[in-house]
Amino acid sequence: MKAKFTVSFTGSLLAFGILAGTAFADGNVACTNESKDKWQPQEKAEAAAKAQGYDVRKTIETNGCYEVYGIKDGSMFELFYNPVNLALKATVKK
Repeated sequence: MKAKFTVSFTGSLLAFGILAGTAFADGNVACTNESKDKWQPQEKAEAAAKAQGYDVRKTIETNGCYEVYGIKDGSMFELFYNPVNLALKATVKK
């Protein structure tokens, strides 16, 4: 009985991870519903990405996020930052 639970639980986590990864890959990350007057400047999200070693290429606003595109170790990444507190919500390798 315990083995079945472990397998089912692990399988559920794996399925959730795949679905979550798919959502992130499509840019379906929601960061905040706060009004834009509470948002920090976009440059601060870019600075946060640069501080983590990314070569920032562009930044857009999407779904209440700053979506920063950057290159690190030869790969392109999308980093989703909450524009209010600059918390990194998701990182997606492209």
